[in-house]
Amino acid sequence: MSAIDDLVTELARLPTIGRKSAMRLTYHLLKQPPEQSKRLASALSTLTDRVRRCDRCGNLTEDALCGICADARRDHATVCVVEEAGDIAAIERTGEFRGVFHVLGGRLSPLDGVGPDDLAVVGLVARVKAGGVREVILATNPKLEGEATALYVQEQLAGQNVLVTRIARGIPVGGDLEYADGVTIAQAMTARREMT
Repeated sequence: MSAIDDLVTELARLPTIGRKSAMRLTYHLLKQPPEQSKRLASALSTLTDRVRRCDRCGNLTEDALCGICADARRDHATVCVVEEAGDIAAIERTGEFRGVFHVLGGRLSPLDGVGPDDLAVVGLVARVKAGGVREVILATNPKLEGEATALYVQEQLAGQNVLVTRIARGIPVGGDLEYADGVTIAQAMTARREMT
């Protein structure tokens, strides 16, 4: 296998990058000055050497605690549970959530060999048992596996003195009812709220 084939194969393993896109990226890199490829290789090496999981929440960080967990201005009594560290960025972009996070490291998926022991649920339960947590918001993806994961986490937190909530689901802003599926419309109707 050639160096070009090796890079195409590795790039094609990235999410949303198919073999054709990987090929385009490889040829793009070959057209650039060698320094650019070396900077990219150095950045990837540095990334794998420095980045680790936050000791408290499982977010990605270069320190023992991520910037969110270390921020005293955050509401540490409200913990938002997400599947992956990348989900944190989506919630943070809204600017609406001022609590902290807990990263499960995936979602229950028996077909993919992901069971309860593969998720960071024990750490979440320990955080709640330690005290100071008032609410746990389950923000797993609204797919079958995400729903199963949310139910499992809810069961594990049963009996603890904590409010467990689930993010609302429904019609996206700018969406048309005509094109929404029945389940989405039903969830939007169930999660409706009074207009003030």
